[in-house]
Amino acid sequence: MAQALDIERWDLECKFNNLDHHTDLNGVDRLIVRRGQMFNLSLYLRSGSYQPGLSSLDILAETGPHPSEQYGTRASFGLSAKIDTSRWSAAVTSPPGDMVALSVCSAPDAPIGRYTLTLGGSGRIEFILLFNPWCPSDAVYMDNEQSLAEYVLSQDGIIFRGSYKHPIPTPWNFGQFESGILDVCLRLLDVNPKCLNDPGKDCSGRRNPIYVSRVLSAMVNCNDDRGVLLGKWSGGYEGGCWVFAAVACSISRALGIPCRVVTNYLSAHDTNSNLVIERYINENGELIQSRDMIWNYHCWVENWMTRPDLTSDFNGWQATDPTPQEKSEGVYCCGPTPVRAIKEGELTFNLYSSGKNISTKSVGSDAREDITHLYKYPEGSGEERGAFQKANHQNKLLQKQQNQGLHLTIKLSSDMRKGCDFDVFAVVTNDTQSNKKCRLVLGSCAVSYNGFLGGNCGFKDLLNVELSPGAERRVPLRLNYSKYSDKLTEDNLIRVAALVLDYTTEETILAVKNVVLDNPDIKVKIIGEPKMNRKLAAEITLHNPLPETLDNCCFSIEGANLTGGSVITERLGSSVGPGEDAKVKIYFTPSHSGLRKLVVDFDSSKLCHVKGYRNVIIGK
Repeated sequence: MAQALDIERWDLECKFNNLDHHTDLNGVDRLIVRRGQMFNLSLYLRSGSYQPGLSSLDILAETGPHPSEQYGTRASFGLSAKIDTSRWSAAVTSPPGDMVALSVCSAPDAPIGRYTLTLGGSGRIEFILLFNPWCPSDAVYMDNEQSLAEYVLSQDGIIFRGSYKHPIPTPWNFGQFESGILDVCLRLLDVNPKCLNDPGKDCSGRRNPIYVSRVLSAMVNCNDDRGVLLGKWSGGYEGGCWVFAAVACSISRALGIPCRVVTNYLSAHDTNSNLVIERYINENGELIQSRDMIWNYHCWVENWMTRPDLTSDFNGWQATDPTPQEKSEGVYCCGPTPVRAIKEGELTFNLYSSGKNISTKSVGSDAREDITHLYKYPEGSGEERGAFQKANHQNKLLQKQQNQGLHLTIKLSSDMRKGCDFDVFAVVTNDTQSNKKCRLVLGSCAVSYNGFLGGNCGFKDLLNVELSPGAERRVPLRLNYSKYSDKLTEDNLIRVAALVLDYTTEETILAVKNVVLDNPDIKVKIIGEPKMNRKLAAEITLHNPLPETLDNCCFSIEGANLTGGSVITERLGSSVGPGEDAKVKIYFTPSHSGLRKLVVDFDSSKLCHVKGYRNVIIGK
């Protein structure tokens, strides 16, 4: 008759297990493992010793408030001769004795979350189970170590802003392994409306990354639940709304789902779902705000997983957008939608339009990777037209301006920095063999990255522009810092629009271009030998490019495993005049070795949210 093991105490071997499961950056004070992968416990017996074939141990693994075998949130199993990685299993991997090395493996499709492991009648062990992209049987499996290092383990990255012709790399600290972050992510799952309504069914759904990604899409915004960020699109707000994607990336990586932030330039927000963006102008050539907008850029995330609910063609990157713009099934969430489905025009998968230069950070470097080809066939190609038709677009295609007489473009100056005065140009060309007389309206206004128009930055209306056959007229519009400075948002964007009315044919031509003003660079110099647990200094300098004094100047730094999960701030004691340098020295102590990113932010009375960074290799 089998004899149950009588356990006196145990060691969770957190340091070894967490390192083996790529969760050691969460700390080694508690057991955090990934599903479908073995972990080891040391059991010390109160009496007797383990005897192969004679000793037994009943084990119970449970998660959620109402564990159930029916829902897959409860599993009971005993000792096996060896580990079976396809299900919950346990095996002794040590010789007979009064200390037992017990190996345990969860099912590769077990729900993620907090677990208790009951070992016979001897006690209960608590641990956290995460998705496992290193496990071939897990739905989030990714067969590339460099990609895993980038999309799961990297705690910092680059998010692209600006415009499609002038992408601006912005450093971002995802910090998914910082103290308390994993607990917050698990708490988000527990307070989502589906869990509050039916906790048993919701916890069961956490075995599926498709389900979890959709829950996160809803919970990153708090517009209709107890989520994280409030979506607000008018009036005063700080920080900008593009951070929804960044927060979603932090949570996805924390839970073990490979994730990356994607920036889509000229991002169409089509409110009436006709796949056409209507743009309106008044008689003065001024753009009028409409519900249909083309955002200068918009960020979402892609999560990596298989799609057994569809076909294998749709495995891989899935687009998910937590920005609360439109409701899906009554909730502010969007996705996950296979990127391949967006490319093929499968509108039944709840997709949205894409624009130009769709960008993400490259694996292993800070360079921009253009992934537009994953979302779209080349403009005008047969495949692109076929995908458009497949999307059941019933309206006639908009025809391009067919005015063969006049040609209109907007040209920009080469150096457009915040604080400078500069010119933009409307260039009108007469391609006909006859004289042309026309009206030219050239205007500009501040604009936020998501397309909301602000105050006027400069305007010119020429009623009688004459061009001889083949002639070109270059009309400048001066944009003065004194005029645009108090109208800019932190995005540093000005929208320039030109309108030409041909008096002969009464046809009009419109040209629109966004201007991105460059912030000054932040220079970061590391002083000291970069080693773990050794105090370092960052000497940080910013040159004031504005023709006015900067007051209340403040530098702040943060970095995963560099600043202890907090933001370190240093304020300047004096003002910084025009052409002068703001300079501080900030101390920090790295806690881990490896390549780390120190992110720097500068704020002042007139120059805000200027970002910079410095990559630092920390030695052991």
